Order: sequence, then C-alpha cells, then structure tokens
Amino acid sequence: YIKTYFCMFPHIFFINGGLESGIVGGKEVKPHSRPNMASLQYRRQHKCGGMLISDDYVLTSAHCLDKTTNFLEVVLGAHNISQNEDSQQIIQVDKYIRNPKYENDGLTYDIMLLKVLLVLKWSFFWLPKNNEDIPAHVECSIAGWGMKKPGGRASDVLWEVSLKLQFSFECKNKWKHHFNSEKMICSVSDGKRAFCQGDSGSPLFCDSELKGMAAYTYPYDCTYKKYPEVYMKISAFLPWIKKNIK
Repeated sequence: YIKTYFCMFPHIFFINGGLESGIVGGKEVKPHSRPNMASLQYRRQHKCGGMLISDDYVLTSAHCLDKTTNFLEVVLGAHNISQNEDSQQIIQVDKYIRNPKYENDGLTYDIMLLKVLLVLKWSFFWLPKNNEDIPAHVECSIAGWGMKKPGGRASDVLWEVSLKLQFSFECKNKWKHHFNSEKMICSVSDGKRAFCQGDSGSPLFCDSELKGMAAYTYPYDCTYKKYPEVYMKISAFLPWIKKNIK
C-alpha cells in the first residue's frame, strides 16, 4: 500500500505488504515468547503487525485497512505464520476504530484499534502510564515477520532487532513536516538494522516498556542511512485509546 504526497518526498511508503514484511539485521525470537503480538492477515496472508492491549482490543496502524484490504483477521500465539500451529488463535474483527484525524493527516494519526469478537484469555501489553519524552540513544527492540534484507525473501518466523533512538530534531530535519515531534519517535539509521515493509503496527519496546509502533520508513530501502525510521509515540494517543477501550 502506497500513499503518495506531492511535496519534498514524492513517495513516502507506509510499511505494509505481505511478502515485503520483515526485520533486517536481527535474530529469531524464542518461539511463542510473545503470544500477545498479533499478525494481522488478509486472506491468510500477513499484512501488518499489531499488539493486544486489553482483553478484546488490538492496536495497529490505520493504513493496514485500505481499499485492497477491506477486512483483517487477527492471529495470536503465532511463531511460524506459514504453519497451523496449535498455539495459534484466529480471531475475527468486530469493529475498526481509526483515529478520527487520520483522513486529514494520514501520517500523524496513523493509528487504529481493532475490537475483536472474543474475550481473549491472553496476557496483553501494558500501555505507557503517561505521555513522557523518550531520550535519544536508548536501546530499544522491535519484532516482526518477514524480510531479512531489503528486497529479500520474507521469513515465516518472528524476528527481532535492537535499535537505538534518535533525537527528534534530527528526524525533523530529515523528514521535515512528515515528522511530528509530539506524536512520533525515530531510530538511528545505521544501514544494518531496521524494520521493513510489512511491519506497520509492530510494537517498539525500550527498557522492557512499550513505547512505540512502527509507522513508516524510506521507500525502496529500509536500511537507507540518510533517513531514520519512524514510529508512532503510543503515549501521545493515550486519551484517545482509553476513551475507546473504556
């Protein structure tokens, strides 16, 4: 899925798309160690990542639902998404709740809640307690299903990579008005470690706490060193999230 802006960056790619998903420069996650991480699928093909944040709500990126992907299924308990593992639970979505400002500003408000049909018995990720600044150079990690190098083959198993955060002003200097310092954070681009196409909605952890959600990266090459990768800052959306999940 590509959303085009006629501006300084004519093609900004949202990181969506089944066989183009992935983590670059990481390692395989211990199988089934993150059962509360979701694979969002369309016709049994992985489209995006997501995270369970309550008994019956999953948080992900708003652009994961588009004109070509008009419904999603939530798969929890997966490690190898190409297999029918006994641990997997496939759950139907009852309601899609996009942030109401998404239609007018698809980058800054690229966040969505999925109300699922079952009351789940999984553990879930704890949301940040308040909206606080996240310092640069903190070591963080992100996991997802897929590609281990730009243009490479997608992996069926869950992979994880460690990343360091970047100063917001440096991200603003690179991405200009596409980067909102109040609602976004970004990681250092070292050319070796990155998330890639297809990992929209995947959770970013810093010091073992949920901080962000993968949003967008540089088109064609997610390891391009000139542009840092961008995440939605989850704590900036706490009032909206809490209002909707009650």
